[in-house]
This record gives sequence, C-alpha cells and structure tokens, in this order.
Amino acid sequence: MATLNGDNPHRDMSVDSKPDLPLEPDLKLEIAHLLLVDVVGFSRFLVNDQIRVIKELNRIVRTTECFHRAEAAGKLIRLPTGDGMALLFFDSLEAPVRCALEVSAALRQRPDIQVRMGIHSGPVNQVSDVNDRPNFAGAGINIAQRVMDSGDAGHILLSKHVADDLAQYAHWQPALHDLGECEVKHGFRLHIVNLYKDDLGNPAVPEKLRRRKRWGQDAKRRSEARAVEPSRWPTLLIILAAVFSLVAVGSSLWMFWRPANHQRKPEETPPSAIPEKSIAVLPFENLSDQKQNIYFADGVQDEILTNLAKAADLKVISRTSVMQYREGAKRNLRDIGQALGVAYALEGTVQRSGTKVRVTAQLIDARTDAHVWAGQYDRELADVFALQAEIAEKISAQLQVKLAPHEKAAIQQRPTNDLIAFDLYIRAKNLIESAVFNAPRDENLNEAVGLLEQAIGRDRSFALAYFQLAHAHDQIYFGGSDHTLARVKKAEAAIRALEQLRPDSGEAHLALAKHLYWTYFDYDGARRELAGVSAKLPNNPWPFVILGYIDRRQARWEQSTKNLERALQIDPRNFAILQQIAITYEYLHRYADAIATLDHALEIAPDDIVTQVTRETLELEWHANPKPLHDVLASLISKDPSRSTLVADQWFFLAMCERDYVAAERAFAALSADGCRSEGFPFPRIWCHGVLAKARGDQPVAQADFQEARFAVDKIVHDQPNYAEAICVLGVIEAALGHKESAMAKGRQALALFPPSSNALEGAAALHYLALIYAWTGEKELALKELAVAVETPASVNFGELRLHPYWDPLRGDPRFDKLVASLAPK
Repeated sequence: MATLNGDNPHRDMSVDSKPDLPLEPDLKLEIAHLLLVDVVGFSRFLVNDQIRVIKELNRIVRTTECFHRAEAAGKLIRLPTGDGMALLFFDSLEAPVRCALEVSAALRQRPDIQVRMGIHSGPVNQVSDVNDRPNFAGAGINIAQRVMDSGDAGHILLSKHVADDLAQYAHWQPALHDLGECEVKHGFRLHIVNLYKDDLGNPAVPEKLRRRKRWGQDAKRRSEARAVEPSRWPTLLIILAAVFSLVAVGSSLWMFWRPANHQRKPEETPPSAIPEKSIAVLPFENLSDQKQNIYFADGVQDEILTNLAKAADLKVISRTSVMQYREGAKRNLRDIGQALGVAYALEGTVQRSGTKVRVTAQLIDARTDAHVWAGQYDRELADVFALQAEIAEKISAQLQVKLAPHEKAAIQQRPTNDLIAFDLYIRAKNLIESAVFNAPRDENLNEAVGLLEQAIGRDRSFALAYFQLAHAHDQIYFGGSDHTLARVKKAEAAIRALEQLRPDSGEAHLALAKHLYWTYFDYDGARRELAGVSAKLPNNPWPFVILGYIDRRQARWEQSTKNLERALQIDPRNFAILQQIAITYEYLHRYADAIATLDHALEIAPDDIVTQVTRETLELEWHANPKPLHDVLASLISKDPSRSTLVADQWFFLAMCERDYVAAERAFAALSADGCRSEGFPFPRIWCHGVLAKARGDQPVAQADFQEARFAVDKIVHDQPNYAEAICVLGVIEAALGHKESAMAKGRQALALFPPSSNALEGAAALHYLALIYAWTGEKELALKELAVAVETPASVNFGELRLHPYWDPLRGDPRFDKLVASLAPK
C-alpha cells in the first residue's frame, strides 16, 4: 500500500484493485477529510526554484486561517509529498474545502506558483515508514490522489462523495459543478466535481477529463460541467445506512486509538476561509471645511475600530492595515475584503461644524457589495464618544457578535472627555505608526512624545495616551538614539500612570511586556506579562509581535516566524511585520524566502524605495553580486537625488564592496547624522569616513576620523557602562586605531555581555565584530577561529560581505579564510 512520505521520490499513491483483507486487530482506522496539493510542472523547475516554490507554498498554506484553527485544536496532520503536501483534517468536512479556497486566493498574488488540489473524505490508518516514523495510508488518500491528478493548474476538484455532502448547504451549491464519472486508473471509475467561485478555482473542464471516457453526461455536455444538486432521499438513505455500518465497525477502534486532544470540543465551529464575523473599519472621509479636521475624522474611525476590537467574538483588522485605504480612487470593497480577509467593511463620513458633528456610517458585505446597515447621526460635539460607542454596539448587533459584560463596559468607557487631547493623541499615534522603520524615525517619535505630553497635560486620566507615550519612549531607547537611564525612567513613569488608571488591563500588561523586552531583554518577565493579554485585547497584533521578537532573540526561529505570521493575520497589510519576517529569513540565510516576503511588502507599498533597495541588498549578500543593487540605486537616485539620504547607508555599503571610493564619498555625504549606526550598535557618522579613508590608504585622515569616533563613543560608554553595543563599537574603533589589547578586551567584554546563547541577534553581531577586531589587530589565528563560529551562527556574517568588503582584506589570501567564504556561497 502506498504511503505519504516527503523523502520518497515515487509519489504514485494508487493501489491495484484487490479484495480488501480483514482488518488487523491493531489497525488504527479513522475518517479524514483530505486536501492534497501539488505544484504543476514541478519536475521542470531547477532545483533552486523547486526549493523556493515549495517554501513559498508551505508559507501560504501555514498562514491560512483554516490551517491555524485546525492545528490549534489538534485536528490537523500535515504530510509532505515532495512537490506538494497532504493535509488531513479531522474536525469538519468543510475544512479542506475552505482551506483550498484560502490557498487559491493567496496564490492569485503569485502567478509563478501554479497548483492543483484534490479533496476527498475517507478512511486512513496510521502506519510506520521505513524509518519507523509515523505515517498515514489508506483508501482515502489513494482516492484523494486520483481526484487531484485529474486536474490542471488552478483546479480544486472534489470527489462526488464530498460534493454531495456540501450540496446539502445552500451556500455551497452554486460553487459545485459536476464533471461526471470518468476512468482514472486501472479501470477505476471516479465521479468528480469541480469547485470554483468568485474567481477562485478553474472553471474549465480538466484536459484529462476531456480526453478520457466519461459517463453520466450526454454527448453534448461532455465538455461542460453541470450544477450539483442535493442527493434525493433514496440515495441518501442508502448512503446513510452504509455510513452507519462503517461507523459501527470502526468507532470502537477509532475511539481506542484517538488521543484525547483530538476529541472535538462542543464550542468549536467549522473553519472558514473568511470568518463570517470579521470586519475592516476603513478611514472615514472628512467633509469638514477645515481640512485640519482630518485628525478628528481619523479619531472617530479609530475609536469605533478600537471599540469593536474589544469583542473576542469578532475579527477586527488592525489600524495600520486599514489606514492604507484612506487615499486614492473609489474603493473596491471586494478587493479590500479579500486583501484583508474580512466579510464586512464599515465606511463613513464625518462633518464637524462649530459645536455640532454629523457622522454617517454604512456596513457593507464585502463579498457581495450589499448594504447591510446604514445610519446618520447629528449630535453635539461633546457627545461624539458616546456616539462612537453606540455605532460600535449597532455593528456588533448587526453581525450577531456576542458581547461579554466586560466587553460592553469597555466599549462604553470613554478614552477622554477632552476632544483637543484626543486630537493630539491621534496625531501622535499616526506619527508612531509611521516611525517604525521609516525615516525620519527619531524625529517622528520625539514629535509624538511632545504631542502626547500635551494631551496628558490636558487630561491626566487619559490612559491610552500613557500607553502610547511608554511605547514611544521605549522605541527611542531601543533604537539607540537615546540609550540612557533617563529615557527608561520616562517610559516607566508612563507605565505606572497607566497601571494606576487601568490596573490589570490588557494595555497595562502589554506596555510592561514591551518595556521589559525592549529595555532589559527580560524575556521571561515579558512572557509573563503577555500571558493573558490576547484574551483582553483579542484583536491586537502586538502580543504576537513581541513574542516573535523574543523567540528570535532566543534562537527559536520557526516559532518566531509563526508568531509574526499570526500578527500578520490580524494586521495583514502591516509593512513593518513583513519587514521583520524578511529580516528573520535574512538572518537564517534563507534569502529566497526573504526576497519573496519583501516582494509581498512591495505589493502593498510598491513605491517604498527602502524596501526596493533592501531587496537588492539581499541579492548582494546572497550571491556577492553587486549589480542588481547598483542598478536600482542608480535608477532611484538619478530620478530624485533627494532620495539618496533614505538609502545612503546601503549605497555606502555597496560602494565599499565595489571599491568605488568616489561613489562612497558621495554616499557618505548623503548619510544622516546617525547614518552609520548599525541596528543598536552606535557607530558615529565619522566612523564611515574613516573606513573609506582607510580603504583608500589615506592613513592620516583615517586616524583622525577614528580618533573623533573614539571620543564620541567613549563618552557613551562612560555614561552607560553596561551598554554592550557601545562597548563593542569602541573595541572596533580601538582596533582601527591600533590599540590592540584595549580593542580585544572590549570585544570580549561585549561578547560576554551578549553571548549568542542568550541573545541570538546582538550576540551574533558581537561575535562578528570580535572576529573583525582580531583581524585588524593582526591576530589572524583568533580571527579565523571566531569567524568559523560566526559562519555557523545565524545573524552574523554573510557571503557577500566576506567576499567583497574591505573589512576582511587582512585575511584575504589565506586558504582557511577562502574556505570559510566558500562555505557561505549559495548552493
């Protein structure tokens, strides 16, 4: 009997038609709802492309909601098949069907990946493969394989057995199209149904079915599909009788074997491609004469969104994703609903005049463009917060959302009674969200701090303003522009005020978790604070983001990516989360995955030049090929020279790798004040000029630059003695100055403060810089020893830098160094 095994190149899962043998006493039989997926034309791909495509397909499948729900409930088994996968669902017949639609929807953005899918429900049993690992086999798998093999690219094919069950539900009937019965293999006849709806699936009759003999349709309709209708009673009774017989025979065996965590919980509902109770609150249009009232309109939308997000029974897309739909032409709500994964969208307008405000809102089914509910409200300005709560409750009622008493109370709680303070808060919130990875980052954060302090000055009980203030202070500290104890104390003062106003709130625990992580790297403390946050803030992506960050620093790479992807489900168009996932892949040297993730980010923001340049920087790191980065930088800067400041650090890195010192000088001139900073490692701007002068052979200028850099960093270390990143930078500068003993001591001290075993990111960087210190101080043996460790350490060194950058010139020509470089070359 054939089995599913990713190591087996022979993937034919068919079996010859033979009489069934009696069940062995220990046969572990159960019914699985199977989804089989494979990549069309897989064997024609080059090996590198095969790996890339399978990785991307795995990522897409893992991010579907059906996959997550079934996996979380212990109702899913996944098996690789070489050019695809088999998913065995054990909770609902609809699960594989909805999962297939989710995958099909996601693949519309990836025309380079063509798949076909087959779905069947049938018996499977657990077996052991040749390596004594658990596997599955059975007639259910064989039939699902034959169903899938009948399709072409884009097809989602079902066995008639599955289609008949789905046809009992009205919402599935229009999507089911009977292809009739055909001969598939060894004379085996199989009745196949094609599933397609809303541009998902492939409506064409599969080519194999056109060629083969088909039954159950007249000659005129053999090239067409017909609708599937619910089974008539006589047939249904026969089927039910057969099912009951099978259940009676198999249930005792199944119950004996099935683990406790596979038992279905009464409260579980079948997974869905897009949850019925899901909504995106889109930016409200400002109709006021004074355009500065745009912040007021944003505030109305933000508060409605915030109120709805408090309901655990409703999926609400986070603000970062929906704010991208403020500008532009008339919205296509169907496209927005698909992009955000929601069933409903809320639109509205705000018109403020004197002490009056008019708010209109309309709830629309994003799947059909049908209007579900609309309302217009004319109120006093002072009543706007009560109005926002009222609209949120009406939306909840329309969507039949169950509001717990504490959720209803939270919705009715006003954020502040001061409209000016709320306006300042919204402006600060916009700045903070735009400052995550974009320049001018520090300027935006500092401006946000000023606005929030004004808001709090007007209303000392404004809890959410303290929450955002703590976040801004922590980001300024963590970014390194103000890595002082005074900044930490400011964040902690904001957190204490928040805890006093809203003790044990989700916001208080989340603020403290972020603070413990960003300022102390207190992983355990942060995890404790996050333990119950998702229950209190069910639609907030930040708990998963912080967990993803913690996991990454603890070298739990797969779990980190999983948590970041969970955050992305709540905030699907969050550019920063996609960037972070790409960074993780870069650290692991999974460059194809990193580039694919950045391509996804560029679909959201195609004009973001930092991401365009970062994508080609990865090509340089991966293949040591500077041309793609050179071309994109030349194109961007020639079109708009003012853009050079945004990408000057990558331009400088490229110019040094190309040994083009004229270009490096131009790039240096474009660097911002902190443009030489590397993550949290505070290299002063003058350091880069010293590196350039050193590479040119201009030692007097280089030494003067390094002396100036040393003075700046020495002051930082004096003021912050345990700032490991600054100590590390000082060690590198000492090495450049020729201060051998001091340089090595500081490099070792930094690595001791940040060993990779406790901090996989800064620790890896400290290891990288220690190897560089040894190389620059003439300790070649020690340099090669540390570099050998760095090569095996994620987030440390990369192929492009080692092969091209002048940093490593002291080691060039040594065959041991050449061997280490070759070990990083793309395979």
